Amino acid sequence: MKTVLIGSVESSRVVLDAMISNDYLPEMVFGLDRQYSTNVSGYVDLSIIARKNDMPYMTFKNINDAECVEKIQAIAPDYIFVVGISQLIKADIIDSAKRGVIGYHPTALPKYRGRAALPWLVLLGEQESKSSLFFIDEGMDSGDIIDQETYLIGEKDYAHDVYHASNEALERMLGRVLEKMKHDAVTATQQNADEATYLLKRTPEDGRIDWNASAHDIYRLVRATSRPYPGAFSFYKDHKIIIWEASVHENTQYIGMPGQIIQSDASVIDVLCTDGILRIEDYETVADFKFVDGNKFK
Repeated sequence: MKTVLIGSVESSRVVLDAMISNDYLPEMVFGLDRQYSTNVSGYVDLSIIARKNDMPYMTFKNINDAECVEKIQAIAPDYIFVVGISQLIKADIIDSAKRGVIGYHPTALPKYRGRAALPWLVLLGEQESKSSLFFIDEGMDSGDIIDQETYLIGEKDYAHDVYHASNEALERMLGRVLEKMKHDAVTATQQNADEATYLLKRTPEDGRIDWNASAHDIYRLVRATSRPYPGAFSFYKDHKIIIWEASVHENTQYIGMPGQIIQSDASVIDVLCTDGILRIEDYETVADFKFVDGNKFK
């Protein structure tokens, strides 16, 4: 069985490591070129692993470019893994795999097809999800499901916690799937399109905090957009503040306006919300300045 891997992030690395540990090395690893990775959350340079294991490697800007397609067609793979890239795979690549192109999505398909799945899971307050391996077709996460593995989401989990949990589920699932591939025993189940729901695109601007929202909603936004994503943010005067970690506390003493700083020191900033206090515990800013109690975030 000849296999190709196409990827750019941590889940791509999980697949490559699983292929190595299961003695099922790909004929070629295609990795997104680092110079095009600026807007890719959690980018991983797969060339490091490929070179260490003497595997052929090729970088790409657009995997559908003629050079990449011709290389894949020349390999004539049985399976192609496409994991962790936002580019839609076109028919030339899909048709080049004799047995199919396998994609990965960290939700219980057909529920939550689409973009930015892990931040959306936190924003929606989901407590359980599934990692899914499926055959890619020309739709959005709509192909037949090969396998799924459940993982849990804690009520205080951040994006990186969910990221890690989903990748652990992917790793567990890969052991089963790669073994079936070795014996040409892969089967798949058609998705029920009537049960499909879709997650729409998120942009960094969607991380801007509305201080008129509840403290719990702001806290959920902070957790959902934290590393490896761009982060929830606000502005203090003309300075952008990215908030990586926070917690919610009861307010029984303070009266003021949403977004107003109650108190700040070297480690935390307490901010008044409509229904409580958001304690900012880890943040980032470009400039060096002092927060003044009583001033407001915009």
